[in-house]
Amino acid sequence: MKKHLLIATVAFLVTLMFTGATNAQQIQVNKNIQHYIKTGNISGNAGSIGSDTMNNLMTLWLEGFKKYYPLVNIQIEGKGSSTAPPALIAGTAQFGPMSRKMKNEEIDKFEAKYGFKPTTIRSSMDALAVFVNKDNPLKCLSLEQVDAIFSKSRKRGFKENITTWGQLGLKGKWKNKPISIYGRNSASGTYGFYKEHVLKKGDFKDIVKEQPGSASVVQGITNDLYGIGYSGIGYITSGVAALNLSEKLNGTCQDGNYDNVVTGKYPLSRYLYLNIAKNPSKKLDPLVKEFLKYVLSYEGQQIVIKDGYLPLSEKVVKEELKKLD
Repeated sequence: MKKHLLIATVAFLVTLMFTGATNAQQIQVNKNIQHYIKTGNISGNAGSIGSDTMNNLMTLWLEGFKKYYPLVNIQIEGKGSSTAPPALIAGTAQFGPMSRKMKNEEIDKFEAKYGFKPTTIRSSMDALAVFVNKDNPLKCLSLEQVDAIFSKSRKRGFKENITTWGQLGLKGKWKNKPISIYGRNSASGTYGFYKEHVLKKGDFKDIVKEQPGSASVVQGITNDLYGIGYSGIGYITSGVAALNLSEKLNGTCQDGNYDNVVTGKYPLSRYLYLNIAKNPSKKLDPLVKEFLKYVLSYEGQQIVIKDGYLPLSEKVVKEELKKLD
């Protein structure tokens, strides 16, 4: 019995490794994006405060950057995108990662402090995913249905409040089971993006189980057969499945692959941003500039893929590099 179990386990791991290798080959950094070239001897300390979604990305970028500049140290704290603007304003962070754009009121407060607007760098792309438990047979939802599951406002106009899996066409043991909803707290940029783009700024249901991080959302759904929730696609694990999504009911279902995100066919595509305080009349701090150049390099964009997100196009990289001059 143990022998058969061992064989099955090995076969599963080989399959998993092959699948991962295949997926890695499907998404590649554009070869025209420049490789990073070390410049001088950069050292010093900096802080990064903001998006939980980008926490691991920032950590991996820092690890890669330190191979060129071992004397650099960046303290990384990810408690939600809404913590980035206050940290930049207070000067307690030099990098403000956010999984949404800054709000007008956040930009106004920043400008009131510094006399100029923050500089926002597009660092990578993401498909915001709607996850269900891996054993859930559901494959696709329209944004109207998703709104009716998560929101009590139903601004997308679905005919009824969706509370059970049977309302989505599931039968058997699923039919009468209530849908268990997981989400992020209001400090999260993912929460803000989802509220704006899925709920059309409607209100979440009171029964949403708010989680402090994306990993907690995924873990909750993994342990809850009847769970559903949302986070960046980079947080997908073997315990959950990402649903295909359509803009309209009975529309064409699209998955969050690279081509669909780049072309906008996948309805929940977004950029992940790095915000900095760049005085237009002064040169950018060398540590900040070189770190951002690394993020926008071939090596930096390879890390984006490694972490499960999507690399920038050559055109976008060139546009963002110009902002550093």
